[in-house]
Amino acid sequence: MERIGAVLIDIDGVLTVSWKPLPGAVEAMERLRANGLPLLLVTNTTSRTRASIAGKLAASGFPVGVDDILTAPAATAAYLRRHYPGARCLLLNTGDVSDDLSGITLVDATEAAGDEDAARPDVIVFGGAGDAFTYPALNAAFGHLQRGVPLVAMHRNLYWRTAGGLDLDTGAFLLGLERAARTEAVITGKPAEAFFAAALAHLDATPSGTLMVGDDIESDVLAAQRSGITGVLVKTGKYLPETHEAADGTPDHVLDSFADLPALLERAEGANGGSG
Repeated sequence: MERIGAVLIDIDGVLTVSWKPLPGAVEAMERLRANGLPLLLVTNTTSRTRASIAGKLAASGFPVGVDDILTAPAATAAYLRRHYPGARCLLLNTGDVSDDLSGITLVDATEAAGDEDAARPDVIVFGGAGDAFTYPALNAAFGHLQRGVPLVAMHRNLYWRTAGGLDLDTGAFLLGLERAARTEAVITGKPAEAFFAAALAHLDATPSGTLMVGDDIESDVLAAQRSGITGVLVKTGKYLPETHEAADGTPDHVLDSFADLPALLERAEGANGGSG
């Protein structure tokens, strides 16, 4: 492994499950911080703002602040401002992330479901699945898509891990809508290449000198590897052996958990001749 100068870390399923720290995760991050390694938490979480996430993690002992977090909603806002400036956006999302959608005009979902032209959105935006993904809301989005309104999705994750098990996520609904409306969503969070590029730019890091840790072999690990980043799959969170075996590629490294990451990096540093 090339000497690693920066680390990207998924949150849900890697550091926490249902926002409770996984065993050894806090201590592992403290070791990385003590070694002066630049870190960025990169997450498709759509239920909390960056500030809320930072506060929740810090309260659990993780040494992180707001500037250490890049979320799919923040990346989505940047994409919309660049490609659809001034657009009226219908957001279908469970959780309030409006603080991370600065500069974006959101259309009220109940108005957008009506027939008046003035209420129709310019862009449909999908966040995270949950109670907001009702039949009327999905069907209203379907109607707008049939009229040619573009679709942007923060991610296409099929499920995520909670304390009660695996729960369905946006991708399970998105696939059906794309097929029914004969359209394809632009993905702004992981596994989009632009998302990883933004993360690297934030840390002023190179792909070859960066490592990505995730529990989703496709969206986290293999997507990072396609961007030239070293991928590390952890067997926590949404990890399933059958998904691992059926994947389109092979992770650069596989660990039992994030707690094992410092040892992996120390072994790699030793193989590269230490700090010299």
